[in-house]
Amino acid sequence: MDEPKKDPVIVVLQLTGGNDYLNTVIPYEDANYYDSRPSLSITGDKALKFVDGFGFHPEMQAIYDLYKQGQVAVFNGVGYENPSRSHFRSMDIWHTAEPDKIESEGWLGKTIRDIDPHGENPVTAVNIGQGLPRALTAQGAAVTSLATLAGYGLLTGIESDIERSAMLDRFQNMYSPAIGRGVVMEYLSRTGTDLLNGIDMLNTIPEKYMSNVEYGQSTVAQNLRDIAMIHTAEVGTKIFYAEHGSFDTHGIQEITHSKLWREVSGAVADFWEDLIDHNAHENVIMLIFSEFGRRVRDNGSGTDHGAAGVAFAIGPAVVGGMYGEYPKTDPYALIEGDLISTLDFRAIYSELLDSWMGLDSRNVIENYVETQKFIRA
Repeated sequence: MDEPKKDPVIVVLQLTGGNDYLNTVIPYEDANYYDSRPSLSITGDKALKFVDGFGFHPEMQAIYDLYKQGQVAVFNGVGYENPSRSHFRSMDIWHTAEPDKIESEGWLGKTIRDIDPHGENPVTAVNIGQGLPRALTAQGAAVTSLATLAGYGLLTGIESDIERSAMLDRFQNMYSPAIGRGVVMEYLSRTGTDLLNGIDMLNTIPEKYMSNVEYGQSTVAQNLRDIAMIHTAEVGTKIFYAEHGSFDTHGIQEITHSKLWREVSGAVADFWEDLIDHNAHENVIMLIFSEFGRRVRDNGSGTDHGAAGVAFAIGPAVVGGMYGEYPKTDPYALIEGDLISTLDFRAIYSELLDSWMGLDSRNVIENYVETQKFIRA
């Protein structure tokens, strides 16, 4: 008898700080690339060539291997019109799926509310990391946030009320400038109990978890290990979130960017190996994104804030390949020195919601964008 089909799960990995697109998906046959990057260009003999003219960063071996298995979708020129080079504003746009106005609710928060409208499961969504990403916030959305699974995370494992208040203040200070102190405090008061209940549900998971995979010591590896623990425990979590960075490589980029992608790629490899060992991989798609790319021209030792970037979807349900047009790198085709976006990021969201989660993306994305098809039928 066939096993019942498992509910679809999304794992979001945010590359905080603005990942350098050009040195992630390298146009190794493009003369403009080398002219613009006298200090930081990566030659074709070093790039991990995956299609004609393009190669991954040399430290992306695991993602390259998954691509060869047909399990990686590469979204080129991802962004939105009238790009912002502010970390806060651009990330806010990605988190709320609203480029044209300030929105108080996150796209995943709305998704959580659609999945669990009565907030019955406090771990419908789980964030691994400090604070709570704006993407996960919405009225009535059941979310648990943990700094680490072993450390009991946000709002627990803290001995003093002073430290607890400081943590709440940090969250409030992050979001109050954009959506107002009242909204933030109301949200915290409404979700604090859910956070605590969710943490109580997850506390016993580490002692039950068994794995033959030895994860790396990087933060992203440990966070993805925690996600694997929770996912394989089958407690009903549909959305996971984690961050890694900073990808804000204004200086010493060659060293920093290589280290970051070595950590991310290794962690992604460990995560999928773990899920496969547990037969818990078929119902998972991982989305990797950053708030923007970097400028086309390097500044000598790094790159400054840019516009269009790259995102990835990974998993056995993904139709691998290149999606969207790689932006033109000719100086005359740039806008203020930046790549022009060729693919609206909301097209990725709408496909995840419609084709993967089985929801109606119009309930989440106010200004609907036609889906970018990348999920197997």
